Amino acid sequence: MKQLTGRTCMVVLGALLLSACGAAVAPKELLSARDAYAAAEGSSAKTLAPVQLEEAKQALAEADHAFSEGEDEQRIRDLAYIAGRKAEIAQSRGKRSELNKEREAAGMEGTKLQEQVLESKTKALKKTKEELDREQREAAAAKAQLVAVQGRLSAALKSLDELAQVKEEARGVVITLSGSVLFATGKHQLLDIAKDRLNEVAKAIKDQGFKAIVVEGYTDSRGSETANEQLSLKRAEEVRAHLVSQGIPPNKITAVGRGEASPVADNNTAEGRANNRRVELVITPEN
Repeated sequence: MKQLTGRTCMVVLGALLLSACGAAVAPKELLSARDAYAAAEGSSAKTLAPVQLEEAKQALAEADHAFSEGEDEQRIRDLAYIAGRKAEIAQSRGKRSELNKEREAAGMEGTKLQEQVLESKTKALKKTKEELDREQREAAAAKAQLVAVQGRLSAALKSLDELAQVKEEARGVVITLSGSVLFATGKHQLLDIAKDRLNEVAKAIKDQGFKAIVVEGYTDSRGSETANEQLSLKRAEEVRAHLVSQGIPPNKITAVGRGEASPVADNNTAEGRANNRRVELVITPEN
């Protein structure tokens, strides 16, 4: 018997769940989440972002299970929304890794890579000088807008120096929050002082406007990888819930647990571990 592909399995699973639910119709969020996972599973994420793809798979399974069990529709929609976003993150991570590999293979770095890729595309597609100038102006305008948003956020958060650090990255404006200020050791419940500070962060974000926010939780390397992933996710979800309580639209903010991945400092020192225990808000500005 031929082995079923991941996409085929998802289709069969959806059909079985629909049959089990009788006349019940899956919410559009759940259907969208299934499509998003199928797209991610068929992309480079399968080999280049397997951890994120597995997170998306588990999240979708949880949403499908809630639907098959006839749970509250809003919970199903929320779970499906999270699953969809995780699938999109996995696909994006795979694509980014693919592009990074292409850059390394070509021996290009930074802006030199961008210039050479742009030149190659210009020759291949025979773009006119006017078209190239227009694209460069649009890119410069987008860059200027992102820098402006970063500046406004930095100004709005200047009173939070002990809690937040704002910087611009390719993925958006990133606000880094120290985990030691937000949580007690080994816990995921927010400290009272952290809630007050997060209220200021929420106000600053709302004042400037945004498309989406991803709350990413991180830990140091002490403890098991599984426990660290669970703790980081709980902490990210706790921050997300508080920001939602302060007026951030729930459909525009998601929580992801990164565990001990992507350390920013040496885990062999106390200071390094403290820096790695953090929560990052990745903000996609409005166009």
